[in-house]
Amino acid sequence: MKKFNIVIVGGGSTWTPGLLNSLCKKKSEFPLGKLVMYDIDEERQSVIGEFAKILFKEKYPELDFNYTTDKETAFTNVDFVFCQMRTGGYTMREKDEKIPMEFGVIGQETCGPGGFAYGMRSIRDMIQLVEDVRMYAKDAWILNYTNPAAIVAEALNRVFHDDKKILNICDQPVNLLRSYGKILDMDPYEFEPVYFGLNHFGWFTHLYDKEGNDLVPVIKNIVKERGFAPADAEQRDKSWLETYAMVEDMLKDFPEYLPNTYLQYYLYPEYKFKKMNPEFTRANEVIEGRERRVFEECRRVAEEGTTQNAHVVHNDAHGDMIVEVAESIAYNKHRLYVVIVENNGLIGNIQNDAMVEVTATLGANGPRPYGVGNVDTFYKGMIEQQLAYEKLTADAYFEGSYSKALKALTLNRTVVDAKKARKVLDALIEVNRDYWPELK
Repeated sequence: MKKFNIVIVGGGSTWTPGLLNSLCKKKSEFPLGKLVMYDIDEERQSVIGEFAKILFKEKYPELDFNYTTDKETAFTNVDFVFCQMRTGGYTMREKDEKIPMEFGVIGQETCGPGGFAYGMRSIRDMIQLVEDVRMYAKDAWILNYTNPAAIVAEALNRVFHDDKKILNICDQPVNLLRSYGKILDMDPYEFEPVYFGLNHFGWFTHLYDKEGNDLVPVIKNIVKERGFAPADAEQRDKSWLETYAMVEDMLKDFPEYLPNTYLQYYLYPEYKFKKMNPEFTRANEVIEGRERRVFEECRRVAEEGTTQNAHVVHNDAHGDMIVEVAESIAYNKHRLYVVIVENNGLIGNIQNDAMVEVTATLGANGPRPYGVGNVDTFYKGMIEQQLAYEKLTADAYFEGSYSKALKALTLNRTVVDAKKARKVLDALIEVNRDYWPELK
């Protein structure tokens, strides 16, 4: 069986230990010859890298492992690039979340003005990454789950439209499928989902079991009676439990489909804003929670020289998904995943150049997506408004256009008011001067 060479971009991420553990679990199904972690933050990555050395010594001794800040070392002769970068780190994430709240607008990592700011920062580095990878590994698959994935996918599709080995994907649909599996006491790998929308902005219309029975009505009734929680609720921060709980509200108001949890920010912006603490946002929760736990555990493992009794992994769905996606491509397995692709008629009454999120099989030649036909007026309207925001955000970046940026934020359902949009935009420009192009 062929052994593959992979690089993890964003090696210093708190999600990396879970991904490394997934690679260990899958070493028989997806064997590696070489693994490199790459990050521009040497100090941060070294903590995870030293943990990884202990992990692989115990669970994957045959693996050639290294971590580096050098692009040539990272990308030469790799088969797969797993990309999870965060431009600006948690310092900028905290600003993304807190600045909008000063003007009465939701502060969230990927939604609303926070997602706009993050997206404007991510575009530059993602374009550079693809160019760097192609310099040293022209045929490598780039599996990107850098947020905000919708804006990143739009930008990369414009610049690298003919590069068919870039796949943008998000783990939230997988998290939801695992959560459905838990409440049904079923294996989520056996589900056949039907999904449509944009990233962090979509719906499951059907969820079939092995016999072809649609489980969506069953799930709706369970959520109505017992509420909804993530499959790994015991590992989640408080805000995530509140996020999943809102699915019950969304199903009460819009009962047709099972919603992506992120839709709550767009459907109930005033309610969600009132529930937020402008002094302690999710960024602070992560910094004081997952961030602290992961790095403390990695340092402890490195000092003790063993992973025995280690509690580093958080949300293994994240790591498992990207490894299984690579395996499905590598061995032409045609497994089903929810991925981001150019529309081209998949959602019949949405423009063709939209980057939509739908179910697809994944094989050696990439995704083969399944269409859903036309969607009704409410969902079409929701998608088109969000799509216009995403496209205008990309326009603002590539054209250096203040006007396009203002239009983007005005259209976003978390903002709506143009005067608020202008105030938030001006404040975000001030703190992002080192990351964004100049907007005129």
